[in-house]
Amino acid sequence: MSHKRNSKRKAVIAAGGVAALGAAALLLPNAMASQDGGSDAAAPKTLKAADATDLAAQLQNLLGDSFAGSYYDSASKQLVVNVVNVSGDKNNVVVQAKKAGAKVREVDNSTAELAAAAQTLKAKATIPGTAWAVDPRTNQILVTADTTVTGAKWNRLESTVQSLGSGMATIKKSAGTFKTFVSGGDAIFGGGARCSLGFNVTASDGSPAFLTAGHCGVAAEQWSDSQNGQPIATVDQAVFPGDGDFSLVKYDDATTQAPSDVNIGGGQTVQILQAAEATVGAQVFRMGSTTGLHDGQVLGLDATVNYPEGTVTGLIQTDVCAEPGDSGGSLFTRDGGAVGLTSGGSGDCTAGGETFFQPVTTALTATGATLGAAGAGAGDQAGAGDQAGAGGGDAVGGTADPSGAADPSADPSADPSADPSASAADPSAAAGQNAAGQHTGKSKHHKSHSY
Repeated sequence: MSHKRNSKRKAVIAAGGVAALGAAALLLPNAMASQDGGSDAAAPKTLKAADATDLAAQLQNLLGDSFAGSYYDSASKQLVVNVVNVSGDKNNVVVQAKKAGAKVREVDNSTAELAAAAQTLKAKATIPGTAWAVDPRTNQILVTADTTVTGAKWNRLESTVQSLGSGMATIKKSAGTFKTFVSGGDAIFGGGARCSLGFNVTASDGSPAFLTAGHCGVAAEQWSDSQNGQPIATVDQAVFPGDGDFSLVKYDDATTQAPSDVNIGGGQTVQILQAAEATVGAQVFRMGSTTGLHDGQVLGLDATVNYPEGTVTGLIQTDVCAEPGDSGGSLFTRDGGAVGLTSGGSGDCTAGGETFFQPVTTALTATGATLGAAGAGAGDQAGAGDQAGAGGGDAVGGTADPSGAADPSADPSADPSADPSASAADPSAAAGQNAAGQHTGKSKHHKSHSY
């Protein structure tokens, strides 16, 4: 299979889709007017999820040890920031946070206290079939137990949670069993296992590569793009279990052109412009070779999952569904942010469930890889959108905002990029079609796209 860029409809890059928020602009007094032009400088601003993530990072630095987490309220489109111990001089810092556009909420549990509680869970309740993550919406640790946690295991988990004290953690039962989503089948193949390609990247030595799940990387050293096909890529680094679930797999052909975009089915792609941090409450999309495109919300960060194979830390918890074969698949935002790699979870895409993801930012830092097309010619780069540095950069034509849907059932010869008024690919529309069974996303072009 050729890995060169395929001629197909691309997501339209609409100027203004991702507005990078500078710290100076946010925190200067003359930038504090409310968005509707009123005089109330402390009114929370209406923000896109990506902008809320940027603001949260800035306010975490501003608030210091008063910061107790944040989340995106998708209904009001506002950033909610939790604070503790804000009496005295610290109130001035909170005033600045409000002026920057956040909704500030005082809570009981500090970041340090929640971290200490997580360490207690690790020491006393590392039981296969359990998971925990910080949920800033409740200011507690959300503990989840699958159907295998019964009897003495459940009693041990419950008593550990109770020992943390009132209001520190809650337990919920999962209807399924925690497992990594790897199986035999079709997509990328290695050693009898099937996974999904996450994001194409450039390795630290300049060679073309891709990221996928670490449990895929330890399952097989060589990977093919067809069942029983010749290997096309070799694992360079793999982490699983332990501090993550990610692997870097290098294409064997150094001239492979591997652009960073996600094939969402129906002849449409979403360009990946940068790595993005997950924000609790934000909408995210997952693409996998088994179930195609699905969406949901981020539920928790810094999640610990106790798989049968071992404990994995530092994951993202979501309510997005996934099934065997989706492992390693891409988690991304509608505006082109690469967020995660599918790790595992419970349930399926009929009944629903929990799915955990490896943060892309962590995987990039650990492997030394960068997002961006590797081995592509100058003309191809211009078509894909030039990217600079690890997180990408300015794309030709601006940033992607796929909120206006291009209908996958429309004439594939119609090129939205030829008409500035044409809509961009809308992953939410495609996800709805996928749920209705109109396409599965099992494109034969998955090697030249994040899949």
